[in-house]
Amino acid sequence: MALETPINRSVVVGSTSSAIAGVRKQILSTLEANNFSQDDIFAVHLALEEAFLNALTHGNKMDPDKEIKIDYSVKSEKIEITMADEGNGFNPESVPDPRLGENLYKTEGRGLFLVRAYMDMVEFNDRGNCVRMVRYKERPPLTKNNSIRA
Repeated sequence: MALETPINRSVVVGSTSSAIAGVRKQILSTLEANNFSQDDIFAVHLALEEAFLNALTHGNKMDPDKEIKIDYSVKSEKIEITMADEGNGFNPESVPDPRLGENLYKTEGRGLFLVRAYMDMVEFNDRGNCVRMVRYKERPPLTKNNSIRA
């Protein structure tokens, strides 16, 4: 069953580890109700958790006075999630690959690696405090530079 009307929601949550629970439940139940596969639901669940933990810990530094904004859109062919924190941002290209050399024993970089692995498209704003993640029901073809066509 295809969605007749795309679902667009915007939520602002506090900087607490439990704040994602209600949003996660909304998003995952919307995916399930719209016939996304269990693989898609798992991938979105994992990426949502990891992006939220990064925004909470690295972006907002666990500051309870700061907030995280989550926008999501569910269409028949994809889900798109944008998450922004109030932190200073970072350069995502500067995060080392956690699978290589000495990085194998470091704890940082794994969340970003998982987000990139489970979502079809991951983009950051110039400041580095907002991530846009997309997961398609049907995987679009890869381009020559191995990035997803949007």
